Amino acid sequence: MSTPPDPASGALGGRAAADRTAYWRTNLRYVATLLAIWFAVSYAAGILFVEQLNAFTLPGTSFPLGFWFAQQGSIYVFVALIFAYVVLMNRLDRRFGVDEGEETAPGGSAH
Repeated sequence: MSTPPDPASGALGGRAAADRTAYWRTNLRYVATLLAIWFAVSYAAGILFVEQLNAFTLPGTSFPLGFWFAQQGSIYVFVALIFAYVVLMNRLDRRFGVDEGEETAPGGSAH
């Protein structure tokens, strides 16, 4: 089992400053992209283009699509983006060698 990184040296432990910079730059790019998607869905689809989207109905229902995005769609997209962020960050952590891996919880069972 590897020793945990020194908290004073950052999330990437003793890695080079270039690795830490690349890691955080990629992390910020992920966050910015996901927030832009959420903005587009919640603000643009739910507010700016609601009238145009209301010309369509949600398949299988009679709800106008713009209304649905304003009331439900942006929440569903936000939850999906959280899961996407988890997947992206797990991949990034593995790429830079800072993933938690398979650890054993107290009591001997894996979590």
